Amino acid sequence: MRADREPLSVFQLNEYLRMRMDSDELLSGVLVRGEISNFSAPRSGHLYFTLKDLDGQIRAVMFRTQASRLGFVPEDGMKVIVSGRVSVYSAGGQYQIYVNEIQPDGAGILALQFEQLRRKLEAEGLFDPARKKAIPKFPRRIGVITSQTGAAICDIRNILSRRFPLAQLILYPSAVQGEEAAEQLISGVLAFQNSGLADVIIIGRGGGSAEDLWAFNDEILARVIADCSIPVISAVGHEVDFTICDFVADLRAPTPSAAAELAVPDMQELKPIFLSYAEGMRRRLLTKLDGERRYLNQLASSRALSRPEALLDPLRLHVADLERRLLQFGKLYLAGKRNDLARVAAKLEGMNPLKVLSRGYAEAEKNGAVVSSVKELQPNDSLSVRFSDGVADVIVKSTHTFS
Repeated sequence: MRADREPLSVFQLNEYLRMRMDSDELLSGVLVRGEISNFSAPRSGHLYFTLKDLDGQIRAVMFRTQASRLGFVPEDGMKVIVSGRVSVYSAGGQYQIYVNEIQPDGAGILALQFEQLRRKLEAEGLFDPARKKAIPKFPRRIGVITSQTGAAICDIRNILSRRFPLAQLILYPSAVQGEEAAEQLISGVLAFQNSGLADVIIIGRGGGSAEDLWAFNDEILARVIADCSIPVISAVGHEVDFTICDFVADLRAPTPSAAAELAVPDMQELKPIFLSYAEGMRRRLLTKLDGERRYLNQLASSRALSRPEALLDPLRLHVADLERRLLQFGKLYLAGKRNDLARVAAKLEGMNPLKVLSRGYAEAEKNGAVVSSVKELQPNDSLSVRFSDGVADVIVKSTHTFS
């Protein structure tokens, strides 16, 4: 050990290595291919993971500012290519790569975003067949959300007019690609949902690249379609194209033309069915008329209509019986009242004061009032004495009481 050399601290050594690495032009901007493991995304917004391959590994960190620009969520096992700079973390004595960008290795970024969103919504049950609504068999109004100048609306209009001209087509014009497309498509679904103007909704466009169809992979649009109370048919691209809308809609059509065919029945196919129904109704109506005609004939030949006066005979008998019973009741009632009157008359007769006077009694009155005691009289009082056959005026000479 050389005594003329001053020893370094651990931090000084790490700082020396960091400065050497930071000054290395190659390490200041490297591209590294590897597989993500030990991925961590704490609430700080920074991303921490290990980048490894079969022969080695390196720690990696991506700070919140760069991580916020990612269009997908990194996962363990994902093969990626990262760009950044390699440096030493002096406090920990570990070298690591500070990541600026992450790109999927192999599958494109759009495919990765699509797959991640598909798995997320599927786990929430938005693709569950049990929640999908049935398409009405005979819709009166078809809501279409697409470009008003594209081939899709022309195909849909032609097929609807040919198959089921009774249905009304209501177009909500929308951009179908570009930055504003997703927002306009969402507005279209909400407009039909809130107004109730459509019995079924077709949303879609013709074919194109993955970038052209990307608006139909919008997460908010998928949730709006899932929550829509009106059945939705997704018709995006060609038969080989799939979008998130296709999975979340109540029915997926391979093309806009196919969507129109699935939305309405074919009048030509319905015509023989309707004719059969009409013939069945005609036969049932004739059978009903024959039955009613026989019933009317029976009524016409019935006794009630052929000799209606016969209906009055039971009523006449009933009235005569009521008349007889009424007279009988009247006689009994009057006899009872006569007996009651006789009993009352006898009682009144017994209470007649003249009847009492006829047996030798008399009634004395003084000043019009009946005298009931000798104590009410004084000598020289004038009295009227009533007999059964007349009245005598008398003067009291004297009074005597019984002891």
